[in-house]
Amino acid sequence: MTQAYDSQRVRDYLLDLQHRIVSALERLDGQSFLTDAWQREPGGRLEGDGITRLIENGAVFERGGCNFSHVRGRVLPPSATQHRPELAGAPFEAMGVSLVLHPHNPFVPTVHMNVRMFAALPAGAEPVVWFGGGMDLTPYYGFERDAQHFHRSCRAALQAHGEPLYPQFKQWCDEYFFLKHRNEPRGVGGIFFDDYAQGGFEPSFALMRSVGDAFMGAYEPIVQRRQGLAYGERERDFQAYRRGRYVEFNLVFDRGTLFGLQSGGRTESILMSMPPQVSWRYDWAPEPGTQEARLYSDFLRPRDWADETPTHLWL
Repeated sequence: MTQAYDSQRVRDYLLDLQHRIVSALERLDGQSFLTDAWQREPGGRLEGDGITRLIENGAVFERGGCNFSHVRGRVLPPSATQHRPELAGAPFEAMGVSLVLHPHNPFVPTVHMNVRMFAALPAGAEPVVWFGGGMDLTPYYGFERDAQHFHRSCRAALQAHGEPLYPQFKQWCDEYFFLKHRNEPRGVGGIFFDDYAQGGFEPSFALMRSVGDAFMGAYEPIVQRRQGLAYGERERDFQAYRRGRYVEFNLVFDRGTLFGLQSGGRTESILMSMPPQVSWRYDWAPEPGTQEARLYSDFLRPRDWADETPTHLWL
């Protein structure tokens, strides 16, 4: 779809979003994020700049990052053209904010959020612009109240842009964050969208802003509810085991990771999403009737979370 775009407006918004999210997370954790600003030398495979904001061994977050990047390249990588083969070989501009948080406490879920813009710049033609993003929740121990709140926040973020978007983007998220080799969802989902350009630049940009602006309201109440719960070695072991699924998805299926690596992106920033402690076990399954088993039976399957009524209001 041909459309005009304003690169500077998107950049200004994304930098402000990163600042607002990191400031809120620093208040939540009590520890400051480090700042690693970077810039690529002109004339290389990729040009551009970015800011990596990272926390490790904080009070709440064992590891987490919130990255801004803005790059320009001579040729779109394959991961960006699999649905748009006519743009293969075109130069491009891409920018976005990507966030992953891995808490210490196994009762606090891992969370991922990303908002981004791509512009293909074919010679002799108008730019082709599209947006993508979303957020999804990956609990280790399931709480219905948390999944319901997260999905209702996602639905509210999309409401002004059309009633059909939440069910469409929820289903897209359920299908995208699915480990095919495990036949298993990564978590309880959320929303996901890509190649979005409905109505042109302005409404698409507005949709991206709504998703980015909704993140802290979707996640912070869950952290505040669960951070004080006591846990032991058993819970940490299960957390490390389930984190292995997160690593598998990011390295095998995630389009953002593949795009960054295929385009010659900054490896430290791309792999910021990896958890600090992780383990794998051979042919393991939780004991029936345990909290660990309930994650599989009750939570790792598609559910209409936003429309459900909590059955355990105290949790």
